[in-house]
Amino acid sequence: MSITAAQLRYPKVRALLPRTRLAYVHLKNLLTDAKRDRTARVFGYVGIWLPDEFLMLYMEEGEVVNATGTTDGRHWRALPLSEAVGKVPSAAEYGEICFHQAADEQLAAMFATQLMPDVAWPAELALRDTQAVLAHLMATLFDGVMELMDGGAMHYVVFKHGMPLRGYFADGELSNDLSLHLRVVLDSALRHAGSVRRWDVPSALANQAAPALITAYRDFMGSVVQSLTDRGAAGAVAVAEQARQMLMGRHPALEKFSLLVPHPRDPVVTAPELSAAIAAWLKETLWLTHLPDGQAPERLIAELARGRRHLFQAAGLFDALPWTIPW
Repeated sequence: MSITAAQLRYPKVRALLPRTRLAYVHLKNLLTDAKRDRTARVFGYVGIWLPDEFLMLYMEEGEVVNATGTTDGRHWRALPLSEAVGKVPSAAEYGEICFHQAADEQLAAMFATQLMPDVAWPAELALRDTQAVLAHLMATLFDGVMELMDGGAMHYVVFKHGMPLRGYFADGELSNDLSLHLRVVLDSALRHAGSVRRWDVPSALANQAAPALITAYRDFMGSVVQSLTDRGAAGAVAVAEQARQMLMGRHPALEKFSLLVPHPRDPVVTAPELSAAIAAWLKETLWLTHLPDGQAPERLIAELARGRRHLFQAAGLFDALPWTIPW
C-alpha cells in the first residue's frame, strides 16, 4: 500500500490542538505558550504537514527537544531544531498542524522507528499471518517495540518476553484486552498491505542542544580566536581550523562550526556531546597556539566566558576542560 506523508496519523493521549490549517496557527507563539504555560508543559509532539514535507517536533515538558522530517512518510531524517522550526512559514497558505499530548515511552518509540534500523524478521516467517507473527515473538521472548502502519495510522506496541505490555494506537483502543486489540489491528494492517516492523527496546528520547547554546558556543569560539589574534597570535584562525578538522572524526558536530563559512547550519547533537566537542576544540586550539607571555589558557577562558559562564557550566563545558577556571 502506498502511503503519503499527508495520511500519517499518530497515537495521542489528548489533542491540545486538533489537526487544523496552518494559516490559523502561529507556530512560534504556540511553542512559546507551551513552554510558558504550566498546564501546557506536557510530553507530546507537534505534527506539521507542509506541501512537500511532514515535520515532527518532539516535546518534553513543553520544550521542543528533537525534530524529524519526511517527504514520503517512510524515510525520515533528523533535523536541527532551528532548521525544523525555520521551515514553517509564519503565514502559511497551505499546510496543517496538530499538537498532541503523548506518553514519553511512545515518543521514544516513534523517534526510534523513524531513525533507527529495524530488526529483520526471519526469511522463513509467514509475515502475512497474524498468528505466525505473534507466535514468533512469543517463542523468541522478544523485548522491544512493534510498529504497525495501517492506511496511514501508526500504532506502537511494547513487548516484554514476547508478550504485549503496552499499546499506543492511532485510532484509540477498541477493547480493554490489549492482546485482542493487537490481533485486530495486526489483522487489519496485514489485510490492507500495511507494514509490521520491530525494534529492540528504544533508548530514551534524545534531547538536542538548544539553538541558543549552539549560537553561544559559536560566538565564544569566535571570540577566543579573535582575542588570540588581537594579542599577537597571527595564525590563530588557521590553527583553530586545523584543530577542528582534525577532531571532526571524533566529534562530528564540529563540521558545523567552521570559522570560515558564514551562517553554517546547526548540527543535530545533544548538549553533552556538543560540550565535549567544543571542549576538545578549545583545548587543542589553545595548546597549539603560541600564547603571549604571561597569558594562561584558564585566564583567557575566564575572561571571554564570564558573561555566559552559568550557561556553559550547566552544559558541562568546564568539566570537560583540563584547566580549573578562576572565576
